[in-house]
Amino acid sequence: MARKKISLIGGGQIGGVLAQLCALRELGDVVLFDIVEGLPQGKMLDIAEVGPVDRYDVNLKGTNSYEDIKGSDVVIVTAGLPRKPGMSRDDLIEVNSKIMTSVAEGIKAYAPNSIIIVISNPLDAMVTLCQKITGFPYHRVIGQAGVLDSARFASFIAWELGVSVKDVTAMTLGGHGDDMVPLVRYASVNGIPVTELLEQKYGAEKGKEVMEAMVKRTRGAGGEVVALLKTGSAFYSPASSAIAMAESILKDQKRVLPTCCFLQGEFGVNGFYVGVPAVLGEKGVENIIQFKLDAAEQAMMDKSVAAVKELVGSMK
Repeated sequence: MARKKISLIGGGQIGGVLAQLCALRELGDVVLFDIVEGLPQGKMLDIAEVGPVDRYDVNLKGTNSYEDIKGSDVVIVTAGLPRKPGMSRDDLIEVNSKIMTSVAEGIKAYAPNSIIIVISNPLDAMVTLCQKITGFPYHRVIGQAGVLDSARFASFIAWELGVSVKDVTAMTLGGHGDDMVPLVRYASVNGIPVTELLEQKYGAEKGKEVMEAMVKRTRGAGGEVVALLKTGSAFYSPASSAIAMAESILKDQKRVLPTCCFLQGEFGVNGFYVGVPAVLGEKGVENIIQFKLDAAEQAMMDKSVAAVKELVGSMK
């Protein structure tokens, strides 16, 4: 059986971690593309040379030519400027729109049958632009944000309750920004509602306050990392999150992961890319999981979708 091929567009911090994770998990042969000469070649040589130590055997190639992404099964796009302290994701829109335009044209020309996972910010707008330019079917152009936002939410819950992160299930919906929707009602520790456990620990009133603080921290979690790093934004966590999505697609795992998908009536949204739970398999998005939101959740979702619409509308 031929090995799968994964192409990574953007050789920065996220691109390098993505390449290493693909190799470590032996997901397939990997191509790392960047416009800076020598950068992707150097990173891939570095990762390739540790194959005997980490016991992986895949082909790793760095390139400055889109031609090398030919035949890709999955393309992950990280190209674009990262955030700096004081910047919102939306501040990046003008410069990253130009970068995404040329990236999408390259993918369209050389990897027309691939499934695209976009990580570049502002996420919801960049996925929209990528799909528009490639003209790929919606189920083959998706965005990574919800896996990461949900993992951040789950981490804060685990630390607060003193339990293993492995046993916490938590999910966020909506846009990848300050109006994202962490689903408090559905957060659980091995099936037990987190709200109940917080109430046991602190009492009803304080438990509610603690949850509100975690929701707030989740919404600002990316900015928290940016403020600490001072020179860029998170890269380990977005890379791992995108790999979870890519692995589900490449291995046809049918995992249900929060994904930035194009909605056509689901959750009352029509014609926009928004984060929702989706089944990811070999065809890309194979099903969008719908469920009923209560009035408060729906109001938050509507606010988040409105922010996405405004962001997309601001693109030239």
